[in-house]
Amino acid sequence: MSGNDSLGKTLSVVIGISLICSIVVSGAAVGLKGMQDHNIKVNKQSNILQVSGVDYQGKSITDVYNKRIEPKVVNLNTGEYVPASKINPVTFNQRVAAKDPSMSMALSQNQDLAGIKRRSNYATVYLVHNKDGKLARVILPIHGRGLWSMMYAFLAVAPDGNTVKGIIYYQQGETPGLGAQVENPSWRAEFVGKKLYNANYKPALTLIKGGANPNAPSQVDALSGATLTSNGVRNTLKFWLGPLGYSKYLTKLRQGELNNG
Repeated sequence: MSGNDSLGKTLSVVIGISLICSIVVSGAAVGLKGMQDHNIKVNKQSNILQVSGVDYQGKSITDVYNKRIEPKVVNLNTGEYVPASKINPVTFNQRVAAKDPSMSMALSQNQDLAGIKRRSNYATVYLVHNKDGKLARVILPIHGRGLWSMMYAFLAVAPDGNTVKGIIYYQQGETPGLGAQVENPSWRAEFVGKKLYNANYKPALTLIKGGANPNAPSQVDALSGATLTSNGVRNTLKFWLGPLGYSKYLTKLRQGELNNG
């Protein structure tokens, strides 16, 4: 065996090529991170605008978002806004906070209707202002477990704190053609105009298997062939509209106790 064909020579070449490739990949990852972060930010803004009622077609998503959407952090335990000097609503990450014991609470089996295990003590809500600067709707982030995945959505509510203006599921891993129909625009449209609460302000918005009564104020059709995903949506709504979710905040909104800009 010649020197050039020795095992040591071969290993040196392999290691050298691997080192060069790793440097190139690492450099590309670092170089593209800014672009990736920007795309994630714009995608989130786009999903929020889709349920905002604001016309943004053909316009800069970021420009429209910055003009018409105001993020605020809510203390879920009190229903009140948290000053931006304490928690920055632009940089606050609810998912990260839910993993921090100092900023979240563990949920018991009876409490954890949505299957999320821990709930952040804070949530970022998005106030939608019309062209006159008046509050047009509030967008609430909600999430809960479906059949295969944690499903994330934005729920838009009128200033009365009770009327649904829109919903969008923007991240889910349910069965294509079945549970993934949570993204179907026709199904999402069924929520518009429905009421979150009954006359006693108990959570009422729900999914009905076999077909909802179109005249019922809080009923939406369950997803056909996707019972467990539908149960996940139902339980998600029940949790986030309840006392551990946005109930206190929506009560204050409904009663006009909040400064909404």
